[in-house]
Amino acid sequence: MEEDVEGGNLGPYQEKLRTFPNMRTKPQTPWIIQLLMGINVRVLLILLLLVFGGIFYIGASTSPVIVFVFTVCIVSFLLSIFLAKWVLSKDEGPPEMAEISDAIRDGAEGFFRTQYGSISKMAILLAFLILFIYLFRNSTPQQESSGLGRSTSAYITVASFLLGAICSGIAGYIGMWVSVRANVRVSSAARRSAREALQIAVRAGGFSALVVVGMAVVGISVLYAVLYVGLGVDTPGGVKVTELPLLLVGYGFGASFVALFAQLGGGIYTKAADVGADLVGKVEQGIPEDDPRNPAVIADLVGDNVGDCAARGADLFESIAAEIISAMILGGTMANHCKIEDPSGFILFPLVVHSFDLVVSSVGILSIGGSSKAGVKAIMEDPMEILQKGYSVSIVLAVIAFVASTRWMLYTEQAPSAWLNFALCGLVGIMTAYVFVWITKYYTDYKHGPVRALALSSSTGHGTNIIAGVSLGLESTALPVLVISVSIISAFWLGQTSGLLDESGHPTGGLFGTAVATMGMLSTAAYILTMDMFGPIADNAGGIVEMSQQPESVREITDVLDAVGNTTKATTKGFAIGSAALASFLLFSAYMDEVAAFAHEPFKQVDIAIPEVFVGGLLGSMLIFVFSAWACSAVGRTAQEVVTEVRRQFIERPGIMDYKERPDYGRCVAIVASASLREMIKPGALAIVSPIAIGFIFRILGHYTGHPLLGAKVVAALLMFATVSGILMALFLNTAGGAWDNAKKYIETGVLGGKGSECHKAAVTGDTVGDPFKDTAGPSLHVLIKMLSTITLVMAPIFL
Repeated sequence: MEEDVEGGNLGPYQEKLRTFPNMRTKPQTPWIIQLLMGINVRVLLILLLLVFGGIFYIGASTSPVIVFVFTVCIVSFLLSIFLAKWVLSKDEGPPEMAEISDAIRDGAEGFFRTQYGSISKMAILLAFLILFIYLFRNSTPQQESSGLGRSTSAYITVASFLLGAICSGIAGYIGMWVSVRANVRVSSAARRSAREALQIAVRAGGFSALVVVGMAVVGISVLYAVLYVGLGVDTPGGVKVTELPLLLVGYGFGASFVALFAQLGGGIYTKAADVGADLVGKVEQGIPEDDPRNPAVIADLVGDNVGDCAARGADLFESIAAEIISAMILGGTMANHCKIEDPSGFILFPLVVHSFDLVVSSVGILSIGGSSKAGVKAIMEDPMEILQKGYSVSIVLAVIAFVASTRWMLYTEQAPSAWLNFALCGLVGIMTAYVFVWITKYYTDYKHGPVRALALSSSTGHGTNIIAGVSLGLESTALPVLVISVSIISAFWLGQTSGLLDESGHPTGGLFGTAVATMGMLSTAAYILTMDMFGPIADNAGGIVEMSQQPESVREITDVLDAVGNTTKATTKGFAIGSAALASFLLFSAYMDEVAAFAHEPFKQVDIAIPEVFVGGLLGSMLIFVFSAWACSAVGRTAQEVVTEVRRQFIERPGIMDYKERPDYGRCVAIVASASLREMIKPGALAIVSPIAIGFIFRILGHYTGHPLLGAKVVAALLMFATVSGILMALFLNTAGGAWDNAKKYIETGVLGGKGSECHKAAVTGDTVGDPFKDTAGPSLHVLIKMLSTITLVMAPIFL
């Protein structure tokens, strides 16, 4: 990585920076892509036809629903190719823009290769650990009766874990690949039309979103179909279809594992560079953000891609995968308890919902067209309103598609009106998503009171800005928690009154109703991810405009898009936290069912009045706080190295400020790259080791005290308390960080003294404090919550 960056030819420094060094020293295309490009086109087409033919054959042998899902995913992939070609057809602007973009691209791709190389090694080690545990664990009565032995179960779990990890890594690469190519095209378009720049950023984000969601859906579908055919599901003596979803848990765990380390590493990288650049550049030297004289500016721009694009792609992939698998498990469990004749509809329903998600989100993305007005002066209407209109289009279509999906997949003769109740559960989830978007926008958009009050607090100093920001973040947890609470209770009640009864005549659709609400919340996930990817692309575009010294009117356009991007990023994080809360609730129920199956006794309640169980809950809450502390301190330590380096360069190269000497950009990139890879290990290891170690220790204690389920109960308490604490902490961190950032942006529009004022410097301090909150600790927490649920579900046998 250091050789990639520092080995470039920096060249002579000009009076004003109009060119940027070409840091490329070797091809950046992944070896697998190079291999495919080297194959004859006809041979490649034949191979693709054979692969697709095999997939469709397996799908047709499983269910017509799987064929429908495959078809929709392939169409969405074709649409994403169209969007990519449309974006790449746009010009890159003058040479100085293209050269800066090349440097950002090389830095991002170099770090991605190094980071994911480290993650892949850890994933392989964890795969061997899972294999060892599964080869020596006990089997459930259901597995024994179906002939699913330990070794078969072990190899399936490990294979699904590795597949989930690989797909999550690909999702991250796709998120970064498009952002490092779209940024310069948005910069170039901003010289002509604000609306064109917006459209390019949205379509670039749409390409990534459609591929990520499509991969999550098709990956689980292929794995389900292969297991269905390979294990002879529903044949005499074979595995029951209702047991099949539990074999997919490894896929969700693999996706969560990669997403956590990607989010940690990328978040530490981007925020350490950002903090270092802001503290020395803006506050000490008084130069603008993304000024070419700042030695840390390239590291900052690279960080936007590896932290906000690559990590977020893996994050949303993991969210969708975890939600689909948990809903499939609960659907199969409920269908089994109710003795439904054909349970496949309840199991495959999540895949159908997300297939329609691809359709409705595509319409929403394409609804954002260009403008007939041209010219830099032609500032269009509020970009946030344009994005909201596209979201509204997706929401309306999602409601129609969701109702149709429930009627198609969830109708059963045992309860003819149950599908309508579940449709209402989906509407609860869709409304929850919409309200979450609105709440986050209210607390983070500078058009509303909270952020303006935070900006005003900066006029009295740095301390009052920090106090106001912390207060805003704490207050912002109330409305989302109330919304989540109402959603869970409403959906559970609708599912419970659906008319579906178990063998004893008790209502049994409550948990599945909550699962359907979660699917409703994520029924426009592709459009939400599009809005999220829009943010870092717009941010990078602004940096390229500043570094290439374009006219101020162009920077004004990218500043507006960047401020909107801050809001959309915060909105997506709030959305992800809400979905994580619901998905974790579902996975917790699946964990209890799994424990009951292995223990051969009911496991319905967790009594926190038992001292050991209460201690488990306390440890779960502690885990959230320690994890957040380590993530933030990692950013702080790395930022200190960047600050020291930037100060050194300004002292030793005084000509930098007068454009007479060139900063050593590569040194700052190398510092944050190596430090972020080193710093991501400790909090990531804490997240993986803690639940396994705690469960195993209390299992041993329970063995000697005559409580065989003690380990499982303590882990259940850990999950509950960690989920509750993690949701509140993530809401606080994400909202406070986003509000601090946009308060600074609001002052930079010219109010309260504008750029360079004392008020602005106080706001920069607040933004600096909020950086590790919103882009490192906060996003990592909601990934951690879901990973805790999946890892305990996979490791449940060792707690007994």
